[in-house]
Amino acid sequence: MDDSGAAKSITQGLFVRSVNGMVPMDQALRLADHVGAMQRASDAMVRAASSQPDQIAGVVRLSVSEFVGIEVLPPMLASLRQRHPALRIELVLSNVSADLLEHEVDVALRMTDPKQQALVARKVAKIPLGLFAHQDYLAQRGTPETTADLSGHDVIGSDRSQADLSLAAQVMPDLPPARFVLRTDSHPAQFAAVQAGLGIGVVQVPVAKQNADLVRVLTDIQIDLLETWIVTHEDLRHVPKVRAVIDHLAEAFQT
Repeated sequence: MDDSGAAKSITQGLFVRSVNGMVPMDQALRLADHVGAMQRASDAMVRAASSQPDQIAGVVRLSVSEFVGIEVLPPMLASLRQRHPALRIELVLSNVSADLLEHEVDVALRMTDPKQQALVARKVAKIPLGLFAHQDYLAQRGTPETTADLSGHDVIGSDRSQADLSLAAQVMPDLPPARFVLRTDSHPAQFAAVQAGLGIGVVQVPVAKQNADLVRVLTDIQIDLLETWIVTHEDLRHVPKVRAVIDHLAEAFQT
């Protein structure tokens, strides 16, 4: 049997044709994790080979949450590129933590302290959360003076995120999620809705303060502090291009 015939035989043993296309069989599903690990290793090798070991150049793959990647990170990356123009960034936007142990990414911004021994982390910020609304919304509906007043307002909140819903229950115990005028687990979508005047929502305070049309309400309420960590694998922490990204982001968060 030639190589093409062998490959066809293997493929037929892993997949079965159906009306919806090729469906993986049990053996294919068992191999999926191994294939994924091989792909991640290959991608990491390509990134490592994208520059000389002693140069601040080439590709660094960076994982951040959707909100941070859209609302916080772009100016930081702009100044990073000005400082190190030979760097290229692959940006992964996801609220699911990337697998640094498997080198899925080189650097990650996380809101929790990683516990794996092979990872190294630098705590760079404690980001406060506050309740904000557009000034036009408050002009029409008034400003709440107590958390009880929120029951008479349009509130934007989470849909299924248990962490976010638990936080909302602590801040607004008298307002069940069923009464939110907009429910979404996307923090960028929540922020966009607040900016559009749809209602009151939770926003990172430094980001909201950059928008002159947003007003913080119930300022005496301490909602939460998002501890922010920059994390990498211990094998990468002394690689110049990775170290440059980590140092720059740490400096940017602290200014």
